[in-house]
Amino acid sequence: MIIFPHPSQANEEGLLAVGGNLQPQTLLAAYARGIFPWYAEGQPILWWSPDPRMVLFPDEFHCSRRLSRRLKQVRYRFSRNEAFADVINLCANIPRKGEQGTWILPEMKEAYLRLHELGFAHSVEVWEGGSLIGGVYGVLTERVFFAESMFSLKTDASKMALAHLVALAKAENWKVIDSQFHTDHLASLGAREIPRQRFLDLINGVRGD
Repeated sequence: MIIFPHPSQANEEGLLAVGGNLQPQTLLAAYARGIFPWYAEGQPILWWSPDPRMVLFPDEFHCSRRLSRRLKQVRYRFSRNEAFADVINLCANIPRKGEQGTWILPEMKEAYLRLHELGFAHSVEVWEGGSLIGGVYGVLTERVFFAESMFSLKTDASKMALAHLVALAKAENWKVIDSQFHTDHLASLGAREIPRQRFLDLINGVRGD
């Protein structure tokens, strides 16, 4: 079994460790310690635990009037774990503004598909008719959802996926949705940065808010 360094040993960018593997037990051990893998093609496996940590508390989700109207439209349907493989493939393959390539490499897909089969990785899907237009996937353990990636093929589709994820979080009393690093997009939806130690406390049940 791989033993990870304490997250406090990460460098200023949040990089904590290099190497290892993506076996289910390794990934679950990492998430339990607030650590996640993120690397590009040609790099070794890189493990991160940034400080501060970007998170979304379910009660702080900001739903704009436009988004609220979209969520009520009958042409949209929402599901959970109905198309996990499709969601992760679309997250990997859809070009993103300002980014080249993807960090969701074939071995990453395989690793999270295994976690999904074991009941730890989950997806939320947004459908319009029979078409999958938006989604988000991540890992759920100890009432903390570690969001990995989301995609959108239509306006606001990823926001609708996140809104449905938040609804699940409230219904199942999740502590927090982890968003890893700061982005203006996530901040506009209510996510905010907290100290890494507070995030670790949340995972470990030391602090419940």
